[in-house]
This record gives sequence, structure tokens and C-alpha cells, in this order.
Amino acid sequence: MAKVRKPKLAVWKFSSCDGCQLTLLDCEDVLLAIADRVEIANFPEASRAVSKGPYDISLVEGSITTPHDAERIHHVRRSSKTLITIGACATAGGIQGLRNFKDIKEFVSIVYASPQYIETLNKSTPISDHVSVDFELRGCPVSKQQLVEVIVAFLNGRKPNIPNYSVCVECKLRGTVCRLVTAGPPCLGPVTQAGCNALCPSFHRGCFGCFGPKETPNTKSLSREWTRLGISNDALLRLFRSFNASAEAFRRESEAHEP
Repeated sequence: MAKVRKPKLAVWKFSSCDGCQLTLLDCEDVLLAIADRVEIANFPEASRAVSKGPYDISLVEGSITTPHDAERIHHVRRSSKTLITIGACATAGGIQGLRNFKDIKEFVSIVYASPQYIETLNKSTPISDHVSVDFELRGCPVSKQQLVEVIVAFLNGRKPNIPNYSVCVECKLRGTVCRLVTAGPPCLGPVTQAGCNALCPSFHRGCFGCFGPKETPNTKSLSREWTRLGISNDALLRLFRSFNASAEAFRRESEAHEP
């Protein structure tokens, strides 16, 4: 009887903190069940063993920040049947996207004793700016449940069941008092995609926008409301410039509050 070939799964790292890869490892028993269905062909965080492509599914963590990154992502795309970006870095440039608003050469000259040896790009950009992407999974880090859902969905040839509504819906589902209504700390919940189960609001903190802009976010309306409540332009700028600072909706809104 012919041996059934298992789909090949590869995990790739670009400029990132490895948090999303660690989320995959944190799946524990579920990961073992997935590992029984696939061949983990390339995953440096889990094993030194590497199998040659092509790969059926590639999970890509991290943003493009160097010329080498920009070249290597094309190799990953060519060797992958399905390419899924995971996390804020891969989908929106990540926290390192804050460099996009400043002169990177100034930072390099301050941080490194020999800046002439540093080869970097002026901007940190998402994977989709360089190659076609089959699915983007948001989060900083990604949700463990959503990550498993995406992998299982593609293994079974169906569309992942990932919500595109806001964090506000998650607050209502868990009975969390609204930070905006109670004039608590500034909260990006109304314009941020769900995925964290409203973690920060459940601890009486505003949403920091870890999962990036929701579908059709009305950032201007939210900013007007916070301004009415006495939040300064500087505070609003900082609010939109965090984990997903270079995501288009957050970038445009932050630029509107620059001095």
C-alpha cells in the first residue's frame, strides 16, 4: 500500500521577537495532534531538522527590514503553495515600524559604534508589500486558538473562521464595562480587530490595538470622542503608534495628530 504523503509545514522568521512562533509551541497537545497530520519541514524554534521544499503551508513571522530580508521572502514565496503571515510584524511592520516615522540613519549612528557595518532599509514593511499573501493572521502575539484554526482550515481546504468585528464585541460577550463610556483610559477597542478576548479592558486598561485595525475602522470618530474627553494630540499620536503603527488606518490617524 502506497504511503500517504503528509503536507509539509514550514515556519519562517524575519525581523521579529519570536513571540508568534512561541505561541505555536505553546499550543502543546494541540500542536502534537497537528504534527501527526503534517510534516514539520522547517521550524528552527522546534527542531534543527530541515526538509527541502516545496512546502504546502508556510507560516511567516516578522517584517522586512533589511535587503537580505527583501530577497529571502521571494524565495519563501516561490517554495510555498500557501503563505500565511502571522503577527503584527508580518502583517503591519510591527513595533519596529516606528522607524518609518523617523530617520533610521540617526538611530543607527546613536546605537552602533560602527554604523558603516549596518545594512538596513529605511522602513519596516509587512510581508504583503513584497509578495502575495494567502492569509493574514493578526495579533501581537497571535491568538493560540486562531493560529490553530487557520492551520486546520488550510489543511482541510476551507476558509478560516476568524472574526473581523471589533474588540468591543468581545467586551460585551464577557460582560466587561466599557472604558469609553466610563471615561476611563484611552481605548482602541472600537477600531481594533477582535482576537484577544478583550484582555486589557478586563483588567481596567484600554485596548492597545494589538490585533490591528478592524474592518472599516472609524478612527477619526474615535479620536474626536477622546479629544472631547480631554485627551491631548500627543497622547492620541502615541495611542495609534504602537504594535501596529504602520497599519494604514492607524498610520493615517497618527499622522493627523502630529505637531
